[in-house]
Amino acid sequence: MAGPGIGKSALAEAITERLSPEMIVLRIHGSSSLSGVPFGVLTPYTAELTAEDSVSPVAVLRSVWTYFEKLKNGKDTPLLLVVDDAHHLDDASAGIVADMISAGWASVVAAGRPRPGLPQPLDQLWYDGLADRVDLRPLNREQIEEVLAHILDGTVPAGTVDSIWSASGGNPRILDALLHDAAEQGVLAKRNGIWMLLGPLPSDGARLTAVVSKDLLRRRPEEQEALKLVALAEPVSRKVIEDICGAELVRTLLDQQTLVEGNGSPAVLRVWNAVIGEAVRKSVSVSRSLQLLEKLRAQQEAPPSSAEGRLRAAEWALECGLKVAEPELLEAAATAIAGFRNRSARTMAARVQDPLLAPRARAIQARALFNEAHYAEAANALDRCWLEVTDSSEAAHVLLLRIAAHQALGQPVAAIVAESRELLRQAGLLQGPSSARPAEAESGTPSHSPAYPDLGRPWQDQMLHLLELGEAGDHNALGEVVQDIRGRNPAEPADDALRAIGLALHSHALSAAGRGVQGLDAALLAASELPTLRDGVFFFNEFVLGRLVMDYLAVGEWESAERELANYAKEQAAGAACFNGGVQLLRGYSLLRQGRIERAYQLLLPAVEALRLNDPLQLFRFGSSLGFYVAARLGDAAQAARLELDYKGATTGTPANELLAKAYAAAAAEYVARDGKGLASIHTLATTSEVSIREGMNLELLAICWDLGDHSVIPLVPALAGKVEGRWAAALLTLARNWESEDADALMDSAANLEASGFVNLARESYARASTVLEQSGERRRSRQAIALREKCDHELGERFREGHFIAAAPAVHLTRREQDIVELAVQGLTDREIAQRLMVSVRTVEGHLYRTYVKLGVRSRDELASALPK
Repeated sequence: MAGPGIGKSALAEAITERLSPEMIVLRIHGSSSLSGVPFGVLTPYTAELTAEDSVSPVAVLRSVWTYFEKLKNGKDTPLLLVVDDAHHLDDASAGIVADMISAGWASVVAAGRPRPGLPQPLDQLWYDGLADRVDLRPLNREQIEEVLAHILDGTVPAGTVDSIWSASGGNPRILDALLHDAAEQGVLAKRNGIWMLLGPLPSDGARLTAVVSKDLLRRRPEEQEALKLVALAEPVSRKVIEDICGAELVRTLLDQQTLVEGNGSPAVLRVWNAVIGEAVRKSVSVSRSLQLLEKLRAQQEAPPSSAEGRLRAAEWALECGLKVAEPELLEAAATAIAGFRNRSARTMAARVQDPLLAPRARAIQARALFNEAHYAEAANALDRCWLEVTDSSEAAHVLLLRIAAHQALGQPVAAIVAESRELLRQAGLLQGPSSARPAEAESGTPSHSPAYPDLGRPWQDQMLHLLELGEAGDHNALGEVVQDIRGRNPAEPADDALRAIGLALHSHALSAAGRGVQGLDAALLAASELPTLRDGVFFFNEFVLGRLVMDYLAVGEWESAERELANYAKEQAAGAACFNGGVQLLRGYSLLRQGRIERAYQLLLPAVEALRLNDPLQLFRFGSSLGFYVAARLGDAAQAARLELDYKGATTGTPANELLAKAYAAAAAEYVARDGKGLASIHTLATTSEVSIREGMNLELLAICWDLGDHSVIPLVPALAGKVEGRWAAALLTLARNWESEDADALMDSAANLEASGFVNLARESYARASTVLEQSGERRRSRQAIALREKCDHELGERFREGHFIAAAPAVHLTRREQDIVELAVQGLTDREIAQRLMVSVRTVEGHLYRTYVKLGVRSRDELASALPK
């Protein structure tokens, strides 16, 4: 039992192929056109009956039995009856099939849909224990990942898997069509060994169009019209569709799961799959679409109540060549851009010509271009409109988006801010000949007085000043300014944006300065401002998220960081094409900080490729440095060389990220050359004023040196770690103190505590140090115990080798969940057939998985598996 496209017919065909050498196979195909004809599908076996006998169950059963006996030709070969689309069987035919099973005349494999379900006689067999029911379900994410790994030669990153899983709904037929169409149109492409989606999955490809057309042709005309109507209008009121098409028809489509009903009131209908819905829309001619639109409007008492419904109404009207009022177009464009429907947003916003509405419309067009990584076009559009947006709350979004677009083109923030101030003065929005504050103008030196910015000065100047302080990393000045803005009463329209930006920048500066706990508090306050900022063109959500996650990582709260990223990915799936590279980079950076280098490697390389396509937060250089680092640390020379070139050729990012990028790139160069030059570069970087004022970052640089085997930094750690807030600094402080004490008992105890607290990489170092100290003191038994515990940490971290002071983990090996299950059973000594029976798969599937596992692990036989797996 399964819905359409899940694979029930394919499974029935595979069973037939497998059993045909041993059984006589007969096929029956249910049909909606014959579902009301008694014994209709059995006509080929009852051709010799009279008209009167053809409706007699006894006569039909006897005729079918006679036909079977002729096929057997006196042989004792068993019969297999394969019934496809069994949900379309009439009750009389279903009764004959049930009688055949009960009498033992034949074995039956029936494939049908759970809705409307099988006829009662077949269902009764299951209740009576005479039949087994197998429910096939859509592929889950893990299964989609396994399919893609089998089909595609190369790495398929999480973002690509998520997009394909979401678009296909786990339906194998749609999955197959989408993959073929995406590959044929160049949307799914291999970049540096990684399969990337270069745009939205196509809904107009030949394969998917064929799937949709075939499904429509199998439906009754009234079903086709209802389905097209819902697809063109979704989300659309259920009552309206029932008034047009009839309540019974709507219930039928819901039972078939062709339509789904949304939550809330009033009830709304959608096509079960968004890509299928779009494909259905594209199959409707303009003239027919216009007729359906007029029919719908005749039944609607008012415009759709939801913003999404009004968006679709505007799109549909434009598709039919109708005029839409400009305020409605602008509202629809804003809804589209909030859902990352960039093409639709640009199309509608471009039609807005009203001088009062046009500036905001151009800003929406610019955000759509920005989402698509057309940063130069976005910057040009924003340059033309940012001074024309008069509403302060909207103008704050536009100002920030303009700065981000110019940053993405490689322009430094200081230059953008200076130019913005000059343009504001020319427009009469700023007073005075100089952009400097009064104290600076007189002394020539920066002043971070809490009195500035003057809360009576334009909000634009206050925003630009916040960005300047954020670039400088001046957490003291930022804190004073943010406190003044938060205390302003009455608040001004742009204050929500000022508070969110100020708090986010303050949190990042605090964490870099070693005040991670305070930084986390500021980031959480910034997040509390987000609900009021959702309707504009700037990406406040992602701006705050990145800093919140970095704050969690700074204090060693790995699980909290992952929770925030997971929540974002779940709630903002539509924005994956734009921001997924940054999300995966943060995940990889988190794993790197935890010492899980192989897993970090598996995330960072795809993240770099995603950022190469779309880098709204200017993270490509930082990501390239991290990728270079993990590749070099794992001994992947080819990838390291490529990523080094990416790093060197990338545009400089934000100051804090740039400093970390330099440190990780220098460490990577040290892993590659092992000549001391990279290590020296990190030591030099740590003495610069930019790093010395950022104590949290300075401590991270010392940790990098320590990982490189430079134990000269260990005496420096206690003094610095004592000033840095958070669990990670406290854990590093404990390790450093016990390391220098050479107290084996303290090292073993602290290692156990570190491991329990989630700092497995630090626990590993503590166990390693303890084993050395114990060996030197002659306690070899305890030393071996420490080594065993160290190896346990290595296994958890995914590291299998260490050479000298340099970690040289084996090349990344990623076994899918199914491969892991099969390998575990193979190592236990089960045969291929026993594994197949245990996992309910075919022997061929087991053989294929084992072969791919041999290649990944570099072994030639089952006997070598156990030794190749991590201990």
